[in-house]
Amino acid sequence: MISAKELHFLLDSAGAMIVFQETGAPWAGLLAFSSEERAREFIRQSRLEVAEIAAIAADDRDAMGQLIRAVKPRAVRNLLLDLNFASGDCVAIEFEGDALGVSHERRLAPGAHARKT
Repeated sequence: MISAKELHFLLDSAGAMIVFQETGAPWAGLLAFSSEERAREFIRQSRLEVAEIAAIAADDRDAMGQLIRAVKPRAVRNLLLDLNFASGDCVAIEFEGDALGVSHERRLAPGAHARKT
């Protein structure tokens, strides 16, 4: 499913995870990157204020389950892998219970914005 060894997540100065929500959508996607370099490129392009990049092993089911359980009540329904800020291209990986499920390529609409959760 995910070829990366680690998933890199963006955190603000208070430790909140940063998610991406399309304009008008009732839900958001958790930003994740397959490398620290891709995360840094997103930060640079978006000019988002990020305090830290945190990584989880992609095959750590317990950690991923805890993460998904923590964000789902905040209307986060999927993981957006390697979001390109300029084009909106990414891979959306749906949450199935407390695990990662089906993935598909996606292009987010212009005007989407990031928020903290």
